[in-house]
Amino acid sequence: MNKANRKEQILELLKRVKDGKVSPDDALLHLQIAPFEDLGYANVDYHRGLRQGTGEVIYGQNKTSEQIKNIISNMLDKGLNNIMITRISRQTADFLIEQKIDLEYHSTARLAIAKRDNEIQQVGSVVIASGGTSDIPVCEEAAITAEVLGSRVARLYDVGVAGLLRLLSQQNIFAKARVIIAIAGMEGALASVIGGLVSCPVIAVPTSVGYGSNFNGLSALLAMLNSCANGISVVNIDNGFGAGYIANRINKMESIQ
Repeated sequence: MNKANRKEQILELLKRVKDGKVSPDDALLHLQIAPFEDLGYANVDYHRGLRQGTGEVIYGQNKTSEQIKNIISNMLDKGLNNIMITRISRQTADFLIEQKIDLEYHSTARLAIAKRDNEIQQVGSVVIASGGTSDIPVCEEAAITAEVLGSRVARLYDVGVAGLLRLLSQQNIFAKARVIIAIAGMEGALASVIGGLVSCPVIAVPTSVGYGSNFNGLSALLAMLNSCANGISVVNIDNGFGAGYIANRINKMESIQ
């Protein structure tokens, strides 16, 4: 049975019932599996992919290595794959690999994928632009998230407003984008500049990069929220995952059309 996600599993099961390969009683028994399971410290959602199109994502920060291992193992046992773990340390990733979990780890993004589905085709065009090199960890979290979910991603790093010609030289890439993620710290002006140049949706991500009056990203967040450019939405400070996730949804909507 195809284990790409829960939705495909159920569709395949129904086809097997239709073809007489599985009895209705056996199918009912399979579908009676609870939509989630209580592990005591986590309620693992097995039907997330069925409801939302993508499976549950594990937030790794403040979880123990053992907790993360048990959650992943539980999901794998239920036939799930392409499991993303965000904000995960190298130490925890090494522990999971030692436990024989099929894990791909990206240290810059602090993001891991358990049993990655390499058959997912990347489509469309998500462009990720950063104000500076220091924003790259957040950029990579967004980029890898979108790629794992099936979006084609172009990276344009260090094209901030302090050297505006760097940004303007990339307008041919921006023109082909279905959605752009603008990631910047300091005063957060990058999102407004890009928003004034393009016709596609722009997702602004403020980062905690900056000197004292940046207030760990608060000043960039407020600047992006107050942008006068149209078509900009804003996610939380340093939330590369959230930006990559919604960018993939927007990109896939365009693909369907």
